[in-house]
Amino acid sequence: EGATAREVLRWKSVEKVVMCDLDKIACEQCKEKLPEWSDGAYDDPRFEVFYEDALSFLKNWKGPKFDVIIMDISDPIECGPGIALYFKDFYEEMARSNLSENGVFVTQSGACGMLNWHEVFSTIHSTCRSSFKSAHGYFVEIPSYGCPWGYNLCYNSCAFPNPQDWDPAEVDKRLEGKLKDDRPMHCYDGVGHKSLFALPKWVRDGLKAETRVMTEATPVFLT
Repeated sequence: EGATAREVLRWKSVEKVVMCDLDKIACEQCKEKLPEWSDGAYDDPRFEVFYEDALSFLKNWKGPKFDVIIMDISDPIECGPGIALYFKDFYEEMARSNLSENGVFVTQSGACGMLNWHEVFSTIHSTCRSSFKSAHGYFVEIPSYGCPWGYNLCYNSCAFPNPQDWDPAEVDKRLEGKLKDDRPMHCYDGVGHKSLFALPKWVRDGLKAETRVMTEATPVFLT
C-alpha cells in the first residue's frame, strides 16, 4: 500500500527508495482506494517501484548496494509467496550481499504476544542471529493484528550499534530537523525507541534458548 515508502521518504537524508512488490494490482488498488496510506509516495521522484518476486529481484539487482533493506513481507505461512525470504541462505546470500558496508537489514518477524511469540518470532530471530553478526529483536503494538508484532534489526557493522542501549535524550537530539515536513511522528521518539526493545522476560529467555533455524529443509510456519 506504500505506507512504508511514505515513512521512509519523510527523511531528508534519503536519496532513493526502491520498492519491490509481487502484486501490481493490489498496489494500484491501494493507490486508488487508500491514497492516504501512500500519501504521495508514488509521485516522489526519489521513489522507484518494481513489480516482481523479491527473491529474484535481489538476486538480479545490478544497482548500488542498499544502506537499509526493509522486509515488509507476507508472514511465513505454508505455501505462502514469501516463505523463502525467511531462510538462512536468503539472509546470507541475498540480503547481506546487497547491503552496503554499514547497512542495516530489518524484517517483520511474526506475532510476539504472550501466547504466540514462539510460533515464528523466536525462530526468525535465531536465523537472523546465525546469519548476521548482530540481530536485535523488538516489538510494537498493532491493534488490527490483535497482539504485539515482532521485528528483527540486523547488521554486520553499523554506525550506531546496539540500538537497545541508545539514550532516549540522544535519540531525540538525532531526530531534530531530520524530517522533510513538520508533521510530528505519532509513536517514535527517544522513550518510544527504548520501549521497542524492552521485550518481556519470557520472550528474552525464549530467544536465548531458541536453537531452530529456518531453511528450506526446516521451515517454520505461522499458524
